[in-house]
Amino acid sequence: DSYLDVLQKKCVENNIPFEPKTFDGKHFEEIVKDIRQNDYDLVIMGALGTGAVKESLLGSVTERVSRRIAVDTLIAKDTRPLDEQLKSNGHGPAPIVVAIDGSPQSYAGLQTAIRFSQIFQRPLEAVGVFDPFLHYTVFDGIVNVLSEKASKVFRFKEQEQLHEEIIDTGLAKIYQSHLEVAQGVAREQGVDLKITLMDGKAFEKILQYVRKVQPWMLVMGRIGYHSAEDMDMGSNSENLMRLAPCHVFLSSRKFIPPIDLKADAAIIWSPEALERMKKIPDFVRGIARTAILRYAMERGHSVISESVIEEVMRIFMPQKDVNAMGRVALDLAVQVVEGDKVSYICENCGHVIKDIQPAVCVVCNAPGEKFQRIDKTVIENIVKHNAGDLEERETFDGTHLKWTPEAQQLLLKVPAGYMRRRAKARIEKTTRVRNQDIVTPELAQSVVDEVAEEAKKVENVSPNAAVVMDGLTWTPEAITRLGRVPKGFMRDETRKCVVAYAQKNARSVLTLEVTEQGIADARKVMEEMIKGYTPK
Repeated sequence: DSYLDVLQKKCVENNIPFEPKTFDGKHFEEIVKDIRQNDYDLVIMGALGTGAVKESLLGSVTERVSRRIAVDTLIAKDTRPLDEQLKSNGHGPAPIVVAIDGSPQSYAGLQTAIRFSQIFQRPLEAVGVFDPFLHYTVFDGIVNVLSEKASKVFRFKEQEQLHEEIIDTGLAKIYQSHLEVAQGVAREQGVDLKITLMDGKAFEKILQYVRKVQPWMLVMGRIGYHSAEDMDMGSNSENLMRLAPCHVFLSSRKFIPPIDLKADAAIIWSPEALERMKKIPDFVRGIARTAILRYAMERGHSVISESVIEEVMRIFMPQKDVNAMGRVALDLAVQVVEGDKVSYICENCGHVIKDIQPAVCVVCNAPGEKFQRIDKTVIENIVKHNAGDLEERETFDGTHLKWTPEAQQLLLKVPAGYMRRRAKARIEKTTRVRNQDIVTPELAQSVVDEVAEEAKKVENVSPNAAVVMDGLTWTPEAITRLGRVPKGFMRDETRKCVVAYAQKNARSVLTLEVTEQGIADARKVMEEMIKGYTPK
């Protein structure tokens, strides 16, 4: 009761109505029960309770409550007085950062952040993240394990072409449009919104950004664009709730920007267009539909036909040379060498512009000087710079890429097995995203460094610290258990099985129990392999 007395005194001093409540029972159960029985607008909880120890990141009560309620939730992490929190972080006033993925929950979070920014005089920033590497890594990982019959059913080249058209440059531009809509919403309310688009794993890139800019608060949707309505919390939100070193606001409400509401209400779809939309994979159909509606609204279309969808495809998705040697993308380097054309590649995000140097990158907003000129001389210098002959290698879908000797040597530095296959897939994908057909040492080095850093997390982790790997949070006990598996192929394969088990069972935190279950699955896989082995 004395805890409540302190809070009551503060509320009286600030003329705020206060109703004390005390419960007997299990902490999180009683709190959740009270929240569900009352029409609260906001739940505020400290990230850590009285049972916190040095390495604690998020208390169990806070985690359990936040997963079980559907109310806006503010998790307080900075315990300093408010006036100290609002001082400069060394780069100016500590901003409020909003994660935008196009979901109604993220746009509702934006509305809250706008209001906070006005009340507390905080700069406002929005970040978006798209992942152009995921599907390529997945494709490369399964292409060699399916039977010939299964491969024909899966139709790798056709599937890869579809993913290239929708996911690569198209996805970047769609996420950029989400940010621009957010910028327009903020502008209408008199707030300047800085927007930043990044590529990679969403929670990892946002976490890096937060650690860099040191915001006062991170605001995000409780669930993301691709989450089911009945999901308790998205994996990105859960990881950031635990790891972000600032206040975290989880938005459960929904808000759809006026342009999207207006477009959905005023525009009809032709039967042919609806049929065409069915061909788009489920997990990107929503963002594709939003992009098409926005495009139609901006150009005054009242009916979306197949031709309108084709127009959007031409703008959002790069043209493909699907007839040449079975390639999915048109190789920029070949274009340049065969003719006298000039292209420019953004050093920040790899976006390609042909013929003219842009004033600004439409994907990441980098200035024009960040674009590297690519012409015939540049390609020839790259080849001359690399000693020895280029080795041509075929990727899993039939595309041919040339590897310099130095790039090949860099790849060999990655431990054989899963880690090397993953690094190779990332290198090939990055090369193709940049519309190049030569794997250079500089490009290979950047990917190899990232993979090596992930490997260090397993080998050099503190026994008392949680670690984020493969998009999941590993507890110290789980890391210790994984470390007992023989290093090399066995550990790589075991780690894959543990991750697969966690993803299958929607577990974003790998505890010792989850790890043991994953290891049990790994044993079963190994036993089946041994049973099916027949000596020749």
